Amino acid sequence: MASHLNVMVGGEAGQGVQSVGFILAKSLARGGYHIFADQDYESRVRGGHNFYRVRTSDTQITAIAGAVDILVAMNQESIDIHKNEMASIGVIVFDEGKAKAEGFNTIGVPLDKLAEEKAGGKIMANTVALGAAFGLVRYDLEILAQVLQEYFKGEVAENNVKAARAGYEYVQSNFKGKFDIRLNPVSNAKRMLLSGNDAIALGALAAGCKFMSAYPMTPVTSIMEYLASKADEFGLAMVHAEDEIAAINMAIGASYAGVRAMTATSGSGFCLMSEGLGLAGITETPIVIIEGQRPGPAVGLPTRTEQGDLQFVLYAHQGDFPRAVLAPGTVEDCFQLTVKAFNLADKYQIPVIVMTDHHLATSYSTVEKFDLSKVTVDRGMLFSEKDAEPVYQRYKITDSGISPRAFPGLGKALVVADSDEHDEDGHIIEGADIRKRMVDKRMRKLSGLSEEISPPELYGDNNPDILLIGWGSTIGAIREAADMLNKEGSKVSALYISEIWPFAADAVSKVMDNAKRCFVVENNAVGQLARLIRTETGKKPGNILKYDGRPFTPTEIAEALRKGVR
Repeated sequence: MASHLNVMVGGEAGQGVQSVGFILAKSLARGGYHIFADQDYESRVRGGHNFYRVRTSDTQITAIAGAVDILVAMNQESIDIHKNEMASIGVIVFDEGKAKAEGFNTIGVPLDKLAEEKAGGKIMANTVALGAAFGLVRYDLEILAQVLQEYFKGEVAENNVKAARAGYEYVQSNFKGKFDIRLNPVSNAKRMLLSGNDAIALGALAAGCKFMSAYPMTPVTSIMEYLASKADEFGLAMVHAEDEIAAINMAIGASYAGVRAMTATSGSGFCLMSEGLGLAGITETPIVIIEGQRPGPAVGLPTRTEQGDLQFVLYAHQGDFPRAVLAPGTVEDCFQLTVKAFNLADKYQIPVIVMTDHHLATSYSTVEKFDLSKVTVDRGMLFSEKDAEPVYQRYKITDSGISPRAFPGLGKALVVADSDEHDEDGHIIEGADIRKRMVDKRMRKLSGLSEEISPPELYGDNNPDILLIGWGSTIGAIREAADMLNKEGSKVSALYISEIWPFAADAVSKVMDNAKRCFVVENNAVGQLARLIRTETGKKPGNILKYDGRPFTPTEIAEALRKGVR
């Protein structure tokens, strides 16, 4: 029988909710469990309600799902907000000095008192609560102690271990309710616990990125932080730019000089980068842009999730030029598609945009070790000395639209580039004929680029009654919803489109033709992927939409279909 556990840690900013949630997830992963964990927090340094959910199973999981088995409530607000989400046998662990919970399977723990008596300070009250949660399921305390010693150092680590032990032993001695879930380590499997942003940063390093410039903005800031921490080890320059306009222009300059470069921002930052996007387009300078979606318009809900930027990212430009748009939906794909983004950018000398969203960027999953032997680095058509005879043409017109690329100061090549329209040598022109030829040259890249786009992944039967179509972070919930409905006797499949542009219209159309009914599941108000499908295939799927700033759960999707959504 499979072992499952859903734990939620709730409190206000400043109470260490994220730290407790992450350590809890990592400790369970260390015991061989599969993990999916997400976090919900407000855009303030202190105060405001935060929570961290950890879903644990001995089988693979891809989304947040199920009622809460253990609620660790650091304040009264967490009880008031989440008490109706509890499982029938769920337990609320709360700070008896700061909250009350009546009529439930509960245990009050003197968090501050135990932290002060056993660990020397109230600041470790959250670690006492963490130990209390593990005490309920009788999990191996030594695993938790090991993770705490890695997370903290020296005396601080030892005091946190003491705090966790105090909470663990208090619950075992004082809990009088009923709670039958027990978790023992299930294997010695060595899996990584990574967020989407972690995987994007690792993909950039594996692809040979040597320069990143960005302005901090939720939800992509941790990509900057990760790469900054690895800069010396990997010979990478991480520049904290003064704004998003400077960030994209710095990255374009670094790429023009010859290194693989990237930037990262949210939707509102991408607005500011749109002029730089056009500069990369007309100068045919490779660049990778990570675009982390969050609810808009303007600042919107800066720490919540949405998929509202697709139409903007596809069409943001002055004039026409080719681009690629990739949208990973899993941690594994965050790594793989970031590597692919750098290769496509170099090979076709174009901007490539990797779209993520707050939910995927900040959620954690257990994943197998990435196989670096499968990572290839393709720098594309680079200059050789023969390309300089009799004179080097940076924008030489070719059948593929791709010109040999030289870097300034490389051999005999004189590299000339300009943001105005130009001739093959790179000099400014005004003529109608050469203008048309240069536009045609750039747009011809789409032919080869289209061949590089992988077809969407079908999960389930080839001839379903219902086909659920998704992109980005919705795919985990969609697949689990399909599994739920299939167990009820339905015939539901899921189609995952992770490489958005150029759009694989024929492949998508073929799968849709084999289904009786099709629905696109996405986190926005107007069905942006559904619109793209209509534009590119002529087919009109139904919509299942959510735009309250929170991610889909499998149950929500299944319930929408049960109610006969149109």
